[in-house]
Amino acid sequence: MLRNFALAAVVAVALTGPALANSCPRHMAAIDQALAANPKLSADQMAQVKKLRADGETLHKQGKHAESEATLAQAESILGIKK
Repeated sequence: MLRNFALAAVVAVALTGPALANSCPRHMAAIDQALAANPKLSADQMAQVKKLRADGETLHKQGKHAESEATLAQAESILGIKK
């Protein structure tokens, strides 16, 4: 039984990893689109959004998709992007 549970856990992780990986680019694209519209942000907010966007992409490339999602969500929040 423990072996079946372990196998099920491995399969679940294998199937959800790509799903999370695929949503990072959508978040990055939404941020890029919002930035292209010249949002009314302070210089500090703009710098923070750009840093969060870059950090999110780096985390995505490292395979740290949950961290990437959280980082990109912070940038989206500053930009007022609703999910």
